[in-house]
Amino acid sequence: MNEQIRAREVRLVGPEGEQVGIVPLERALQLAADVDLDLVEVAPMARPPVCKLMDYGKFKYESALKAREARRNQQQTVIKEMKLRPKIDSHDYETKKGHVVRFLKAGDKVKVTIMFRGREQSRPELGYRLLRRLEAEVADLGYVEAAPKQDGRNMIMVLAPHRATKAAASAARGGASRSRSSDGRGPGAERTGAGEAAGDAAGSAGE
Repeated sequence: MNEQIRAREVRLVGPEGEQVGIVPLERALQLAADVDLDLVEVAPMARPPVCKLMDYGKFKYESALKAREARRNQQQTVIKEMKLRPKIDSHDYETKKGHVVRFLKAGDKVKVTIMFRGREQSRPELGYRLLRRLEAEVADLGYVEAAPKQDGRNMIMVLAPHRATKAAASAARGGASRSRSSDGRGPGAERTGAGEAAGDAAGSAGE
């Protein structure tokens, strides 16, 4: 930027994106000073390098705002974990499946882990069948992102919500947030209303 630029000549771009052409560096610096802007190298690998006249401080500020907004709008991917045993009883299975359903409906991924102990390690098909059963029973909410895979004493499968499921979860969160922020009669408003009613009653009694 400005005096840090080492090229003898540059391809100059004006503040509105207009092409000025190839000019000596000294001339480009003088033009920047004349309009109280910075000379910023935007394509240093070009020959000659491309430089633009701009308010660099304003550019950095606006870039930081855009990056912050992008991070705010970016959906954070959350991975929940559910652990099961290969010989889990039906009641526990239904309870844990309910948690998986809740996670998927919330738009989260779920890592399902089958934990083998002792001789169970010689029967990996038990865990595989259990994972396939779970996959089939939640197929309307999610899909298998990572197929069942043996990892030491565990077998792991990752479920991810369908796009429609994730969109519905995001819409539900956004609607709840808007509802809270746009409700004009919050707790403070209710107290104010009650106070006004009491004041009106007292005034009527005095009359």
